[in-house]
Amino acid sequence: MLISSTRLANIKANIKKNIFFGKKPTPELIAILLVYFVQGILGLARLAVSFFLKDDLGMTPAEVSAMLGIVVLPWVIKPLFGFLSDGLPLFGYRRRPYLILSGFLGAIAWIGMATVVDSPLTATLVITLSSLSVAISDVIVDSLVVERARKESLSDVGSLQSLCWGSSALGGLITAYLSGFLLEIVTVKTVFLITASFPLIVCGVAWLITEEKVGDRSNLDTVKQQISQLRQAVSQKTIWLPMAFLFIWQATPTADSAFFYFTTNELGFQPEFLGRVRLVTSIASLVGVLLFQRFFKTIPFRKIFTWSTILSTVLGMTMLLLVTHANRALGIDDHWFSLGDSLILTVMGQIAYMPVLVLAARLCPPGVEATLFALLMSVYNLAGLLSHESGALLTHLLGVTEHQFENLWILVIITNISTLLPLLFLNWLPNLSAKAEGEDSDSKMPISQRTGHHHVPEFVPEYEGIGIRD
Repeated sequence: MLISSTRLANIKANIKKNIFFGKKPTPELIAILLVYFVQGILGLARLAVSFFLKDDLGMTPAEVSAMLGIVVLPWVIKPLFGFLSDGLPLFGYRRRPYLILSGFLGAIAWIGMATVVDSPLTATLVITLSSLSVAISDVIVDSLVVERARKESLSDVGSLQSLCWGSSALGGLITAYLSGFLLEIVTVKTVFLITASFPLIVCGVAWLITEEKVGDRSNLDTVKQQISQLRQAVSQKTIWLPMAFLFIWQATPTADSAFFYFTTNELGFQPEFLGRVRLVTSIASLVGVLLFQRFFKTIPFRKIFTWSTILSTVLGMTMLLLVTHANRALGIDDHWFSLGDSLILTVMGQIAYMPVLVLAARLCPPGVEATLFALLMSVYNLAGLLSHESGALLTHLLGVTEHQFENLWILVIITNISTLLPLLFLNWLPNLSAKAEGEDSDSKMPISQRTGHHHVPEFVPEYEGIGIRD
């Protein structure tokens, strides 16, 4: 019996160390991770949405890319949700009611996709509602995480970010293959109805959040104080320069929409195979998180951004082999080439993205956690909006349509070369690593002292509002 108890204790210790990165798996932590998990499993509808827009609504690659920019808007105004949560309690609570509301909005949106959407306009409105749902829950869970993360020791810095992102990636992993497989046996609208059940999980786990009642009256003084603190923080060069770098890093044009049309209409990739690709990229995303957690936390941000950008640009150029069918001349099948390319680029992209989360968290002072972090990431998502819209413009100007891909190789070159642009502004980043104590080698002064606040780690997932981004 003693041996059994010892083994049980060892199992629990191993689970805490290896799965929860040293965090105690309390019901509240599980609830927080489930919110991120739901953001991952919403990817079940990602391919369904893409095929629905392409086949059922007949939208062109440029139109889809432009629409993706529009539905990012709720993520651009995330600070507003932070103000609402902090200054306008619902039924006496600042977090739970907003989580429950976000869950219901998400369910309504996906039911709408399955029932009433019949035009690009209604699709844009309903998908934006889904985006709004995830953005609200994102802001709320961010504030919960940063409040808990303030107790994190220096040796654990970045662990909570990795844990939360890993939870989201795990959700994506579970539904990755199913996202394509289901489209072979059921309609896209059936997939939308299945997806509608996932936001309701957020409604359920909201009750596990530990929160003290603050009263039903709005607290305008709190909001005014936050705005003042926010203005003070953003005016600091050590905050707005990294923000500007992240904006440039994310704002370069994308060819994702055009490439989806190429792989389905030109190469004839079926939904089931695209589900396999999503499964591979989901696994690769988890691998990227683990690699960052184990090996890259001590490497300075500048070095990670430099090498990941250069390598991603070089590897991204391999898409030219697929676009020009040169891979066939080399004896490499289109399917295998696409799988390998997606695997490597996703690992590189995830390793590059984790420092974004940690860096943004380091700039976030207590007292305005939800609002300032939402502002930082809304700037990042605004850049994503510009990325989609500039990609849509380039796609249109180059004459790339659902059946015309003659100039797609030019689009690939332009979008890949443009990703090198942020390297010109690399010195805007603090010369720190994710595990550093906050000392900038240029000024020899901790960031927290220069902003007048302590910095704490936090996590904000990348824009996942509609479940299209691969």
